[in-house]
Amino acid sequence: MNIAVFCSGSGTNLQAIIDAHKRGDIKADLKLVVSDVPACLALERAKKAGIKTLIVERKDFKSKEDFEAEIIKNLNKEKIDLIVLAGYMRLISTDFVNQYKNKILNIHPALLPSFKGTHGIKDAFEYGVKVTGPTVHFVTQDMDAGPIILQGAIKVTEDDTEESLAQAIHKEEHKLYPRAIQLFVEGKIKIEGRKVRII
Repeated sequence: MNIAVFCSGSGTNLQAIIDAHKRGDIKADLKLVVSDVPACLALERAKKAGIKTLIVERKDFKSKEDFEAEIIKNLNKEKIDLIVLAGYMRLISTDFVNQYKNKILNIHPALLPSFKGTHGIKDAFEYGVKVTGPTVHFVTQDMDAGPIILQGAIKVTEDDTEESLAQAIHKEEHKLYPRAIQLFVEGKIKIEGRKVRII
C-alpha cells in the first residue's frame, strides 16, 4: 500500500509516522510527502528519511481546481492508496474528497465532535474541559466531521497551561496516528454509517 502524507508545518506527526514505519509498525510504503509551504520543516524531515517530496503552492495556479489537479496527477503517478493529513492547513475540496472517498485520514487535537476547527486545543482549554485529546477520523466534505477511527483521552489537570496540554496531546497523537494508519493498511477498519468498526 502506498501512502502520501500532506503537511504544511513542522511535521512532528510526520516524524512519528516515519519512526513507526522504521520500527515496522506501519507496513506500507511512505511514497510521498506533499506540502504547500516550500520552507516547512516537514519537507526536511521527509528528505532526511529518503521520502520523495512534492511542493505545490496555491499561488502558482489560477484556481483551486487547477491546484488540486496538479496534486492528484502526482498522487496517481505514485499510485497512492491512502492520504494522511498531518498538519496540512488547507481545506480539501468536495471533488478531491470524493476521488479519495474513505481514503483520507486526519488527526484533530480535540475530542470530536467538540471543538472543531483550527484552535481545538485552545478552545477546549478555555472552555474548561476536564478531559480532551486527539481524534483520528476520515475526511469528508464537512470540516472535522468524518467518521471517527480512534480517540485518545487526556486528563486536564488544575496545573495545566494551554502549552502543557498541547504537549500532552501531541505526545498522544504521535502514538494514535501510526496505530490508525496501520489499522487502515491491514484492512481492519469498517465504516458503517457514522460509525467505524475495528475488525
